[in-house]
Amino acid sequence: MYYTFLSHLMQKSEYSKFATPIKSIGRIYSEKSSLLRSPYQRDRDRVIHSTAFRRLKHKTQVFVNTTGDHYRTRITHSLEVSQIARTLGKIFKLNEDLCETLSLAHDLGHPPFGHAGEEALNECMDDFGGFDHNIQTLRILTLLENKYYNFSGLNLSIETLDGLVKHNGPVFDKSKYDLILGKNIFKKKINFKRSPSVESQISAISDDIAYNSHDLEDGLKALLFQIEDLDKIPVISDIIYRHKKKLKTKDKELVLRQIVRDIINEMVKDIIINTTKNLKYAKLKNINDVYKTKIHLVNFSEKMINFDLSIKSFLKTRMYNHKSVLKKTKQGQNIVKALFLKIKKNPTKFIKRSSLRNFSKERSVCDFIAGMTDRYATNLYNLIK
Repeated sequence: MYYTFLSHLMQKSEYSKFATPIKSIGRIYSEKSSLLRSPYQRDRDRVIHSTAFRRLKHKTQVFVNTTGDHYRTRITHSLEVSQIARTLGKIFKLNEDLCETLSLAHDLGHPPFGHAGEEALNECMDDFGGFDHNIQTLRILTLLENKYYNFSGLNLSIETLDGLVKHNGPVFDKSKYDLILGKNIFKKKINFKRSPSVESQISAISDDIAYNSHDLEDGLKALLFQIEDLDKIPVISDIIYRHKKKLKTKDKELVLRQIVRDIINEMVKDIIINTTKNLKYAKLKNINDVYKTKIHLVNFSEKMINFDLSIKSFLKTRMYNHKSVLKKTKQGQNIVKALFLKIKKNPTKFIKRSSLRNFSKERSVCDFIAGMTDRYATNLYNLIK
């Protein structure tokens, strides 16, 4: 009766035939459905109430978290991604709750110190299966979060797990997943080679939009570059031109916020136009056709792809490789490597014995470090070095 009622609501709101159905195909472990929330609302709530999600508050986006209160962290980034994804989900009449859940969960597996920390941890785990923050997200959601009597992990819906597995598209070589997660963690309920849902594709591209535009804002706030330095980047140059007069009469930070808002608007509008064309061209009849299609349905136009690449190139040169940022990230890498070696020598001093019984020593140490915030990792390093 509950699903009949929800399906009726979906029809009234004219959900797209490409939307992931509100009736989930199920979870890894069977559970009773809720009378109050859809499966994806339950998934979202489980993610938000997880320990891993709370830790994102003190995990680096680009700047090491201790350097300032107004720079973005993984939690603010995830919230910003979710808002963009919900907007796009609403426009395309998709499953908005799934869009939101995927966006909130996508960065749970990030270790301390951003991508520098990930590189260091992957190097430490080179002989033991490696480390990948996307796979670590799935590890957290299926194995590490401990909140239920009957199973490990959060037991999210298959659709949510499928969307997270395919955050970067279909997976044709799942050997690394098998090494890090185990060979049958999903009980054969996920087809790795099948294309992701439209909601998953929307979450992934919303990640790109939020990442680029807000890293530009943080870099400008940190005085790593000036607004004028962006003048040669296509699309941004036109936006800056519209606001140039305001720079003389308005607070520079206010103008910056408007420029970032306009950048997001331009990218979102481009996705709407281009994705509408793609859906029309693909001539898909239902959700199963989405899974079977070989083309990426949600993407930018060629003009916006060039813009996206230009922003990434600019940020890499002027921000990620800036000497002050590199100094901090190098320190972070050294901390991760030192902690791995130190904890590995005497893991029972730091890690619960139950974790050590369930997983290899190296994987348990990796999980422990990956779960750390920047602040905790730094403090522990200073305590035991």
